Formats: sequence, structure tokens, C-alpha cells
Amino acid sequence: MNHDELLAKYGPRESMEYDVVVVGAGPGGLACAIRLKQLAAAAGRELSVCVLEKGSEPGAHILSGAIMDPRALTELIPDWQSRGAPLNQPVTEDQILFLGRERAIATPKLLIPSSLNNHGNYIVSLGNVVRWLAREAEAAGVEIFPGFAAAEVLYDEAGAVRGVATGNLGVGKDGEPTEQFQLGMELTAKYVIFAEGSRGQLGRELIARYRLDEGRDPQSYGIGIKELWQVDPAKARPGLVVHTAGWPLASDTYGGSFLYHLEDGKVAVGFVVGLDYKNPWLSPFEEFQRFKTHPAIRSHLEGGKRIGYGARSITAGGVVSLPRTVFPGGALIGCEAGFLNASRIKGSHAAIKTGMLAAEAAFEAIGAGRARDELTAYPQAYERSWLREELDASKNFKQWFKKGLLVATLMNGIEQWLLPKLGLRTPPWTLRRRVADHACLEPADRHTRIVYPKPDGVLTFDRLSSVFLSSTHHEEDQPAHLTLKDPAVPVAINLATYAGPEARYCPAAVYEFVPAEGGGERLQINAANCVHCKTCDIKDPTQNIVWVAPQGGGGPNYSGM
Repeated sequence: MNHDELLAKYGPRESMEYDVVVVGAGPGGLACAIRLKQLAAAAGRELSVCVLEKGSEPGAHILSGAIMDPRALTELIPDWQSRGAPLNQPVTEDQILFLGRERAIATPKLLIPSSLNNHGNYIVSLGNVVRWLAREAEAAGVEIFPGFAAAEVLYDEAGAVRGVATGNLGVGKDGEPTEQFQLGMELTAKYVIFAEGSRGQLGRELIARYRLDEGRDPQSYGIGIKELWQVDPAKARPGLVVHTAGWPLASDTYGGSFLYHLEDGKVAVGFVVGLDYKNPWLSPFEEFQRFKTHPAIRSHLEGGKRIGYGARSITAGGVVSLPRTVFPGGALIGCEAGFLNASRIKGSHAAIKTGMLAAEAAFEAIGAGRARDELTAYPQAYERSWLREELDASKNFKQWFKKGLLVATLMNGIEQWLLPKLGLRTPPWTLRRRVADHACLEPADRHTRIVYPKPDGVLTFDRLSSVFLSSTHHEEDQPAHLTLKDPAVPVAINLATYAGPEARYCPAAVYEFVPAEGGGERLQINAANCVHCKTCDIKDPTQNIVWVAPQGGGGPNYSGM
């Protein structure tokens, strides 16, 4: 039974009306909700705000390195320290290493660019920061609904966004309603703010419907894979930040690593690979495992224990790929739009800032009696903000890597280190990017197969044991949330031409090619493993895979990540 048939038989859906609905309880969405309530309290007005969150709780699906610049948080909640915000470990030292197979060359302190100077920043669990923000939001009167994914955008007769609907619950694998069936609920509003994070399901639809990316460069993404370790106390160096480039990636592949020493002997280690890579034999997960064997990295981890794992796509195109952020009835904020600063490897401060700017525009509009029009004051305020100035300074960062690691290192050094010293905060030139990530993948016969070493179970691991640490759970009896436009394409094109790259770019063993009845192979989708990284939705060379939200709070349940 399809969506329309279910609605016809069991509808109409229940509906709730708010002044503002926010989709996504990440740092941007919660900052938006908090700011709306702050403005209403200051003006002595009532304003109803709700936040929908697809995770089982705020923070359950949040994954980031993470080093947090507190600038935007301080603007939002000036007394965050006394209110118990979990920013506990200030950065004490920055290291940048260029890795060869066995060697590591450190960048002299004087040559570290300002974008990677983390003085005044904090090493955090962004999930814990989000949980704290959720408590602040609820204390301010925001209604938060965890475990309810916004699955559908609702439009009015004029084509403006009028709200969203949550997904139906209790639909079986066969598409038929079970005994637990429950229709989703409609939440309507004067304005809807979309804060789903990188490659959001509804954001993807809105960008296409309103042509928000017209005239912009194609968006560019990376996949970030992270582990949390409890290390030998003798090796703990709270506040140390290490970033690397080079080995094990080829010089034409964008990527690098992070290793952050938190408080309590914990270390966050992760690897980022740009999803514009060419070689279909490459596996970001396996490259990460191999990276940890480098002497400069394993020295931090040996004798420790891995206690967490996760993966997430990163929207990294910068200002040249930034879509229009407003449309009738709503706005895109944070990584939903692509405000992450790739040169700083930071996005949470940008998400908070854009959430605040969107909130201020929505509050002003509602106060003027407006509804479901374009919140043009939001992009106008962004143009005047410190965030625009910051992002402009790094507009070419990722594009230089298309010219190789050596050129990228030299030119980013000029743009990020030399030009600011000469009084030029923004490079006077702009590099353009014309090819989408999925179109960069080349046929397998143009590349040599990469043979990765087997995991040792001590320092390096396989996918399934990693997914176990993410506490990922999905109800078994539900339609697969990883859908194929054409079931024949994975074998006929992806396997035949690209050697089945989905089995390698997925960090959670969701996709595997198995023998088919009658001979040949078929694609098996293990949807229960999915950690919601969205890599398949981005990198599939035929754009045949479409990620949609699963039922009822399914997915990872990250702790301390």
C-alpha cells in the first residue's frame, strides 16, 4: 500500500500548528529555537516553537570531530560556562603533520595558518553539547519531539512550505500496515526552518524544487569516519590537537585526519575523504584503518581500547556551492545549506550562527504579521556577518586539492597564512568547481585494485564490529530506508563498470554483492546496519540510491561522540 493509499484509508492525519517548526535538533536547529524564545521573552510575546528530531534523543545522531569555536555560542548564551555547557577541554597545542609511509614531517609552529590555530577553542563531544542545548531549549519553552522524523514537506496552494509531516509508524517490510500502524502527524507553521545536517532528505527536495542551487557550483562532500578511544593514562595529553595530510591517500585524493585528546584519557581519532575521489577501488573505511598503523598515530593509541565508532557525510563546498537559503515559507541553516568551514574543519559555530540569524528574521516577520513568504532578512544578515567574512577567506580551500596535495599545500599556505599577514583576509581570486562528486568516479579498469590488510582486532577493525559500537538499531519489520530508483542498475552498471563501489564507500557494511539465484550476483542491502552517513546518496555514480528517513528513531545511538 503506497503513501497516498494509506492516507486515503486511514486519514486525515492529526495536525498541530506552531509559529515556527524546526526540523533537526542539532546545534543549528536548537540555536534557532532558543533564539526565537529569547526574542519572544524580551518582547513579552507568546511564540510557539517545536523541534523534530529523527534520533531517539537529541545528540543520538550527532557526529563530529569536534573542536568547537565558542564565538557563536557566546552570542547565543553568554553565560554558557556557568550554565554547565560541556566545553571542558580547551585546546593547548596544535600539530600539523605531513605523513609519508613511515615518516611524519611537522609544520613549524610559525607556519601554521590561522584557520588551524585553535587557541581559544575547545575539544568537545558535540553530541553532549547538543544534549545540553536541548535542555536549555526545553527550559525556554521549546517543544522537542525526538524519535519523529520529518518525512514529507507540506505545501500550500501557492507552492509555499506550510509545514512538514512525520513518517508513518508500523508499516511492515511489505508496505502493508501492521497492528501497530499509526499515521504520521502534520505540523504546520508560519515558517519552517530546516536543519537536518549534511545531505538532509527534505533539504535535498527543497533545493531541487525551488532551484536554490541555480548558478552555484555543485555541492562538494566528504565522509568523516571517527573512533573514540580510551587510552593509556601515560599517553593522555589533554588539549593536544593533531591534523595530518598525505599517507595513506594518493596525492590526487582530498582528505586528511584528526586526532584530539579530550579530558579523562579519551582520544577522538578520525579520517576524512573527499567524495570527489576517482578510484572506485578506494575504501574510506579501510584507508582510515590503515592510517592508524602509522607510527605517528599508533603511538597515541597503543595500549588503549576503542569505545566508540561512527561516520557522517560533511558538506564542504563552501561559499561557491552555497545555495540560496530562503524560499516561500522556510529556510535552510547550518550544514543543511553547507556553511561548514572546510579550512577550519569546523561547522558547529556556523550552524549556531545561521540558526540565530534565521530565528531573528522569522521573529521579525511574524511580528509584522507575515507568514509563508521569503525570510530575505536572513541571507541579508548573513552577508553582513562575521561568518560571511570567515567563509570568504577559505573559499578556495578544497578546490586547490583538485590540483594535487603539493599545489594545495602551497596555495592554501599563501591564502591562509601569507595573505592575512599582508592585510588580505579574502583571496582576490575564486576557483570554480563544475563536476558533482558522483560524476568524478571513473571505471574500475582505469585503476589498480587496492588490496587492504586484514584487521588485527586491536588497532584496526572490520565494519561489523565497528557498527556494533555505534549502537545502531532499526526495527526489522519496516520498509528499507535505502531505496533504489531502478533495482537493475547496481549489477548492470555499478558492478559491471565500477566494480560495485557501494560495497567499499559505505562505512557500515550496508551494501554487499552476493550470489544470485540462477547465477551472477545481486546487491544485498543490509539496511539495519545503516549509520545515516548519507554517503551512498551522494557518491552512487548513477544516483540510483536514495536515502529516506526510517521509522521511529532508528539509526545510531552515539554516546560521547
